[in-house]
Amino acid sequence: MGKLTVVLAVLLVALALPESTFQQLLSENIGDLPLPSVVQLEVMDAKTLGDVWTLFRAHIKEFFWLVAGLLILLELYNLLVKPLYIVRRLEDRGYIKFEKKATMKDTAADVAKRRQRGDLPPVYPNGWFRICDSSDVKVGEVKTFTILGEGIAVFRGETGTVYAVDAYCPHLGANLGVGGRVVGDCVECPFHGWTFRGEDGKCVRIPYAKGKVPEHAKTKPYTVHELNQLIYVWYHCDGDEPTYTVEEVEEVHTGKWRNDGFSEHVINAHIQEVPENAADVAHLDQVHGPFLIQGVDLRTTNLPSFFSQVRHGWTAAWEALPPPEEHIGVLRLSHFMTIFGCRVPLTTINVEARQIGPSVVHLHFQHAIFGKGVLLQELTPIEPLLLRMTHQVWVSRWMPWFIGKLFLLGEYHQVERDIMIWNNKRYVSKPMLVKEDELIKKHRRWYNQFYSENSPRYTADRNSLDW
Repeated sequence: MGKLTVVLAVLLVALALPESTFQQLLSENIGDLPLPSVVQLEVMDAKTLGDVWTLFRAHIKEFFWLVAGLLILLELYNLLVKPLYIVRRLEDRGYIKFEKKATMKDTAADVAKRRQRGDLPPVYPNGWFRICDSSDVKVGEVKTFTILGEGIAVFRGETGTVYAVDAYCPHLGANLGVGGRVVGDCVECPFHGWTFRGEDGKCVRIPYAKGKVPEHAKTKPYTVHELNQLIYVWYHCDGDEPTYTVEEVEEVHTGKWRNDGFSEHVINAHIQEVPENAADVAHLDQVHGPFLIQGVDLRTTNLPSFFSQVRHGWTAAWEALPPPEEHIGVLRLSHFMTIFGCRVPLTTINVEARQIGPSVVHLHFQHAIFGKGVLLQELTPIEPLLLRMTHQVWVSRWMPWFIGKLFLLGEYHQVERDIMIWNNKRYVSKPMLVKEDELIKKHRRWYNQFYSENSPRYTADRNSLDW
């Protein structure tokens, strides 16, 4: 796309040249042409070539404007109709490069290595975690993913049911998701053909074994839940069964609503830091108040500028729900815009963000004119202190195409401001709080239910320079 645009720009400049200028250029440079070109042009003078160019230009203009029009229509389609798709690597956002010759990747690695981490909670809470989208695993397909420090092979059996098992074959360690094959509702190892049942991980076939398959021949199965067009796996450090379920968003699960975009970020933070923002209502004005055009670099977002009088405003409150929904925390928020302190009409968006367990957020939003939608936020630890954060926006099919995309873009930019904090902060287990921070303490007590005695902890001691 970019190369084609450059070619068209060069052609446009050439078309704008007066005929006399083109003839002069030919006269000055025809002697420098390579031999084959000179042989072809030796019977033609500059005037003749100029006449040919005039004739060519008369017809090429129509072709150029046709192509330019098609490119404009394509860009409008991408902007207004095609769902957004944005993926950011760890080093792409949230870091400040202090050494001129260092790359952002080097900077990210250096910050992760040297920053103080604090007295961290366990690194993996118990709960449901998104592993991929439903569309990522087709019938008869197997793929491997790394989450919670483990390799997991996810496959969709020939009946359409999704299964997840330990990615590494217990025989000799081959990765079932790399070269493995789906056979019925089982997955076959690419190394020796051992075949494991998705339902319980039991080995049902060893092609070269003469006797019965040993009872102990099995791999670890994971509990899988597929809804809202996403695939979740259940994690519990003690192997306990699920204690809650992720809520179904009917309009998303059944496909009644339209998907307007997807974004993904990789973050260097403890998983608890991210949902804690919902209870930290005091940070909204400081971090998220400046207009989106002010950017995502917190060094400049609050500096005076032409747009500094345009601000985002909120009224917000967080609460934990009582049993039997004690695994849900709710942030109710009303967003609006102000210019010179005056509230702008029709900018109010009412939001109810439902935190379901430690990693799932359903952010339901409604506008008085454009209607309803939902933003699905998923947090998945890849390994300790490394998270994958995804957002997907779903809206009513009656909503204008660009509204859902604008909502996702707004969330995307606001999250990138948070990432600059998360990537560089230390977790403070006993924070110095004031009365207005009371919700943070309540949120920590609520979130603590997702840890148990054997939840894994980060063991490297890097809270001082002694290490």
